[in-house]
Amino acid sequence: MFGYPQFDESGEKILTTYEGPYRDMLMDIRVYRLKAGERRSFGRSGEEVALLLLEGEVAFKWGGKEQAATRQSVFTEGPWALHLCGGRTAEVEATSTSKVLVQYTYNDNEFDSRIYCPEDAPFGDVCRGKFGDTANRRVNTIFDYKSAPYSNMVLGEVLNDKGNWSGYIPHHHPQPEVYYFLFDRPEGFGASFVGEDVYKSVDGSFSAILGGLTHPQVCAPGFEMYTCWMIRHFKGNPWGPRIDDERYTWLYDI
Repeated sequence: MFGYPQFDESGEKILTTYEGPYRDMLMDIRVYRLKAGERRSFGRSGEEVALLLLEGEVAFKWGGKEQAATRQSVFTEGPWALHLCGGRTAEVEATSTSKVLVQYTYNDNEFDSRIYCPEDAPFGDVCRGKFGDTANRRVNTIFDYKSAPYSNMVLGEVLNDKGNWSGYIPHHHPQPEVYYFLFDRPEGFGASFVGEDVYKSVDGSFSAILGGLTHPQVCAPGFEMYTCWMIRHFKGNPWGPRIDDERYTWLYDI
């Protein structure tokens, strides 16, 4: 499944919800566009939430604490993210035009709130030198089951080199995953493969991937592609090592 949502008049863009066509993602994911001076509050009872700064300058405020965060571009700077358990709230105050991705899921666990800065989730090279240097990308993991076993979510980012693949070789896992795409130029595009279906990825689009479906993707030459990747753990079966499609594992030996 694939979506091309737009921001509404209030500055909200809805990707997935707990109901409707994307209910099997088990996450409520939205992107907010804030004007300079605008404030928004986030937090729900029984749901954990992660707030990821995509662009701009904001102040995160929670539990009597405050953290200023600046990110001119996802292509040049690392992530700032705030992670809260259910029943706690946070305010985001924008000091310039900003965009924030908000990821919710149900979780009754209580845990300490945490702010992640770029140094906490550095980008690392993946697949450089493999597959004829056609799957080069940089990946960070802001949090996953290994670093945050109390969470029911995974949050991370990918930067594709121009014309390169990611999610390669084709792989799958039982847990659902959502990709949110941005490009370094507004006319940028790529292709997202979900099982046997192919979709055109463009700036601001997203892919909702059911468990068990392979999901490689590629970025067109001349453009750099950003992907925010979000996974929902299953109870007793958290996301872990991916499962490669055996038809393509021979590529590792080239």
